[in-house]
Amino acid sequence: HTHTTHTTTMSETQFNMDHGYLEGLVRGFRGGILKESDYQNLCQCETLEDLKLHLATTDYGNFLQNESPPLAVSTIDDKLRDKLVNEFRHIRNQAVEPLATFMDFITYGYMIDNIILLITGLLHDRDMQELILKCHPLGVFPELRAVSVAQTPADLYNAVLIDTPIAPFFLNCLSEQDLDELNAEIIRNRLYKDYLESFYQFCQTIGGATADVMGPILQFEADRRAFNITINSFGTELTKEDRETLYPTIGRLYPEGLAKLAPCSDYDEVQRVAEYYPEYRELFNRSGSGAGDRTLEDMFFETEVKLNTLSFMQQFHYGVFYSFVRLKEQECRNIVWIAECIAQDHRAKIHSYIPIL
Repeated sequence: HTHTTHTTTMSETQFNMDHGYLEGLVRGFRGGILKESDYQNLCQCETLEDLKLHLATTDYGNFLQNESPPLAVSTIDDKLRDKLVNEFRHIRNQAVEPLATFMDFITYGYMIDNIILLITGLLHDRDMQELILKCHPLGVFPELRAVSVAQTPADLYNAVLIDTPIAPFFLNCLSEQDLDELNAEIIRNRLYKDYLESFYQFCQTIGGATADVMGPILQFEADRRAFNITINSFGTELTKEDRETLYPTIGRLYPEGLAKLAPCSDYDEVQRVAEYYPEYRELFNRSGSGAGDRTLEDMFFETEVKLNTLSFMQQFHYGVFYSFVRLKEQECRNIVWIAECIAQDHRAKIHSYIPIL
């Protein structure tokens, strides 16, 4: 009778001492993610009150108990997000390095989105207070309100970003002349490109299982952005030269695929680029624009879920903290989707959520 023993390395022992409790916590949260049977029950609910009762039997518990009827979908959405934000902050508040910085990296994406939300909202003369309420809580920082004084990217940098962790990502945006809507989108994508590349480098520097797990996740994220930037730029003023400067360079598409994507002028041409990459070919082939078809966006979400589910198969790495957030966000989108279908009595597509196995 032979058995193989896993000898615990020094770094694993250290990992357990520094982060073992929090890793256990996040794996517990992962265990509470809704099962397929939960979704079947939610899909059978007649009203949002029924949905609330069903969710109360899951890990969500009584998170809606203080909401008086009639329950709005937007309320459910807000409360789902609050619960995730509280769980994230609970872990972040106890984290030591390098997990602390790793978790901060997760928040930088929300900071970028919040800044662009404010810029575009103010361009449309929306009320600042109302816009701040729409910002994602994980990306709120003290200087955010100063966005209202910024007329140019340079103002934005000096008034808002200079003392924030995302300041380095902004240095490539200072050449833009003004903050119109097209430039706001260019700035968002340029910030995201630098953000993903920095996060990737940080994970590679940590090395070990963290690099192994986070590498493919961030590479996929980079490629998804490259495909989306290309497809979303058709029919806009974004030039093909500008487009190429927005592609993150850490994905599988780099460098040949990106060079092929840059000149594309329609969806079919993008799909022909995807043909060179088996994993992306399959996503394009399985998606369609017909009535019952899955969209390309759905296929990307499914792939993201698969990668983040795999993350939990390995031990002693920081990837689970990232993957937990991504899986919970998908779960929130799923619940809101089902709630919308119930609220609008539009049940034909109620099963079009993205399962998390």
